Amino acid sequence: MSISQTTAGGLLLCRAEPLAARPAAHILRERLLLAPAGEWSVLVPEAKPWLGGAESVAEVLAGWGAAVALSSNWPVLSLWWEDGRTGFVLSCGFRRSAAYEWDAAGRPHREPDAPHSADTDAMRLLAARLGLDPVLDLEELERLTRPDEAADGESRLLGVIALLARAGLALPAGLNPGEPADRLREAARVAPAAERVEWAGWRDTVRAELAVVEDSPLGPWLRGPKARLAGAAQLAAGAPLMLWAARRRSPGWLAAGTVLVTHGAAALAYDRARRRA
Repeated sequence: MSISQTTAGGLLLCRAEPLAARPAAHILRERLLLAPAGEWSVLVPEAKPWLGGAESVAEVLAGWGAAVALSSNWPVLSLWWEDGRTGFVLSCGFRRSAAYEWDAAGRPHREPDAPHSADTDAMRLLAARLGLDPVLDLEELERLTRPDEAADGESRLLGVIALLARAGLALPAGLNPGEPADRLREAARVAPAAERVEWAGWRDTVRAELAVVEDSPLGPWLRGPKARLAGAAQLAAGAPLMLWAARRRSPGWLAAGTVLVTHGAAALAYDRARRRA
């Protein structure tokens, strides 16, 4: 079934188990459903913030993915579909993101001045960041950027999902690209081990975030000169981003700015508390 011109929806795929993904998802301050997806986790929005707003579903999901990736040390892949178009955005913390888009006929959609090499660059970045085979898997990804009269936007995104199965992804039944947002929500609610993620307040969110970071390779950055430098840099970057996003009424990038400010403030406060202790 092809994506209709009025269907819009999206998913966030986190390269982490739900136990690790839950604290990072809290920072979005959105009502989400979290479910295991093999060696990954999937986040499904309960609402439709792109309706009646200034941002498209692609922009909302990209902003959410960037926010979750900034608060973790694992990649986040945002999948979206809207008005017959499909695409993805891969976010990995402060590293350069990889984005790709197809039109309803399955043809690559790029900016008029974008070079054709941008197609292969995005796929190479996707394969490298997710640890896919640099030869066989990359060849199949690059095939998704080539003309194919039998392909449409939905089949292109399904092709990406099929390749991610080799990296441990196993989406619960019903969570398929191209489904309306309401149907995705209902499928996520009945998925095995699914749970609702809701805003728990700044204190609980910061505490959960610190616990996750302490158990990660970033633990040494929690205290000392490096921690203070990183915290100050996050505050300096996050505050202007929040102001810009508020003026633009951009909930996705507002969440990203919030993550930066929260992490920066938490890093400085934690370092200070540890030094006092």
